[in-house]
Amino acid sequence: MKKQLTAALAALLLTSGMAGAAEKISKETLRDKIAGAWIGQMVGNIYGLPFENKFVDQPASESRFPFGYTKNLDKLAKTGGAFSDDDTDVEYIYLMLMEKYGIEPTYANMRDGWMYHIRDRVWLANRAALGAMHLGFTPPFTGRKDINPHWYQIDPQLINEIWAYTAPGMPEYAVGKSDWAARITSDSWAVAPTVLYGAMYSEAFFEKDIKKLIEKGLKYLDPNDRYAQGVRKCIELYKKYPKDWTKSRQIIADEFYVNEDPMTRTIWNADLNGLMGILAMLYGEGDFQRTLDLSCAMGFDCDNQAATVSGILGVIMGADKLPASLTMPIEGWTKPFNDRYVNVTRYDMPDASIQDMIDRTVKLAIDVIKENGGKVKGNNIYINPKAKFNPPLEFAVGPNPDLTVGMPADYSFACPTNKQYTWTLVKGELPQGLTFNNGDLSGTPAKAGRYNITLQLAGNGKSLTKDFNIVVKPQNLALKADTIYANVRTLNEAVLDSCWITFGKPMYAKSVDVINDGVKNGPGSVFYSLAAKAKDPKIDFFGYGWKEPQTLNMIELNMGCLEEFGGWFTDLTVQYLDADGHWRDAGKYTSTPALPSTDIVFFQPHFAQYLIEFPEVTTRGVRILLDTKYQYHWNKYTKNVSNFTSITELGVYDLK
Repeated sequence: MKKQLTAALAALLLTSGMAGAAEKISKETLRDKIAGAWIGQMVGNIYGLPFENKFVDQPASESRFPFGYTKNLDKLAKTGGAFSDDDTDVEYIYLMLMEKYGIEPTYANMRDGWMYHIRDRVWLANRAALGAMHLGFTPPFTGRKDINPHWYQIDPQLINEIWAYTAPGMPEYAVGKSDWAARITSDSWAVAPTVLYGAMYSEAFFEKDIKKLIEKGLKYLDPNDRYAQGVRKCIELYKKYPKDWTKSRQIIADEFYVNEDPMTRTIWNADLNGLMGILAMLYGEGDFQRTLDLSCAMGFDCDNQAATVSGILGVIMGADKLPASLTMPIEGWTKPFNDRYVNVTRYDMPDASIQDMIDRTVKLAIDVIKENGGKVKGNNIYINPKAKFNPPLEFAVGPNPDLTVGMPADYSFACPTNKQYTWTLVKGELPQGLTFNNGDLSGTPAKAGRYNITLQLAGNGKSLTKDFNIVVKPQNLALKADTIYANVRTLNEAVLDSCWITFGKPMYAKSVDVINDGVKNGPGSVFYSLAAKAKDPKIDFFGYGWKEPQTLNMIELNMGCLEEFGGWFTDLTVQYLDADGHWRDAGKYTSTPALPSTDIVFFQPHFAQYLIEFPEVTTRGVRILLDTKYQYHWNKYTKNVSNFTSITELGVYDLK
């Protein structure tokens, strides 16, 4: 009895000072559950890959259960282990980044890691974020709606689970860190599935009941959030149709796909796929194989929810209890996936022993626990369940303020993850008519010119400063143009309908006339110079003519959203009309920011704004010539699509 009291007292003393009652877990159990997260994700990812985007209008039939690895069984045998894919490889990169920079890397660290390791094989919001990084932006601007037009797509919830299973039993911390990381690629309601799954991964170390786990995760979402409402509907449907998952799937698909807002209606919608995962968990009722098959049968992106929910069940069950038929499907394998994780997707990402990946992740998890009020005592780990994540203090780099004389300004240097810190203007003078308040720039600029300022950001006992160059543009001469010059004036809608496009139809404008309407984003703002159906090299031009001569020295080119196969250019020339009515090159120009250094698709930013300055001319006409780029695409129809440029706005100025 005395020995028991002493042990209890020791535990009490050990946990004193924590924000709440400590959770206790043994080192062996922690490792087994983290192993379950990694191996479960690998199972779900590889199992679900053959069904990606296959079941859209209708789910797969339950008569096909269990699906098995199908064609990937041969690939597993040939690879000799698990192979990397975008549902696990970015998390492996994040593991390496935490080892390199510490358990809380900065957005700048994340940008460096992305740009170094990720050079192809990314799509949608991930590709858009990578393009913005190459433009010079850091997260979370890389996921912001006006910069990343795929902000609502599935990408965040399939690459961020590691932030939660390195925060076991620390749901508030896991939620904060998952939200922080999701904003690298996403914005608004599309972040919510990542937050919910992050909470569930963290809670799953101590909660085995699926329904309770989902309810616990819901506590971290705004009740009015549309994904939170969707999850509650899934729960209600499961209660109403406990034996008919196809009925529930139909109702959710109708609301979040068939009747979804046309601007965000895609098979990769974050909420849609996130809810399919919730349905799979509810109807799977804790059975790993059935949950896995349901994840695939629900359809849409398939392997995303299969990997994510299989990882959660892996945490609940532990790796030792995962079905050997799934973790060791090749005869002769004695360890999960032959203890090999083979890189086939990322630059300079080394192949790894899966057991070593697990051990490295366990070490990081213990570091997170200890840095946030937890302790290790012998074989036991005591976790502070009330730990919270405070984002690293840093400036985020986004587009420069878009300022024009006489136009009201509404710009913030801050972002959701550093808004709570203190912002101060410490050097330089703001443009006349503007005020600065804790990161926000507002007012109406009264005078054109260039202004250099220095801002300070303070918090967490630290402070940083950064220089910013602000340009206030004079009147936009494009608004009073008499003529719009363009080689393609009308969108060929038949060609658009026949090719592989990734945006809602309302995005596309029918006429080139939109390039000087003052609207740079949103429905009807983007003109695609799609012309003939046959693909040929093409030079596009866009510009303006005036009845009276205009003096000018700067063009503001606003690119639109880009497709995987085109929309960008390889070279740019500025020309003006001379007194005899001939087009002449305007001479050497500079671009702020610099134009992309390569025409490779993965380096191209969406909605980029380039200020192109050249020697001042007085002329009745100016235009830019763009060598269009066509990128080979797997979709058979896209091979017959003309080269094109995506443009949303073209401004013309005389900046003294």
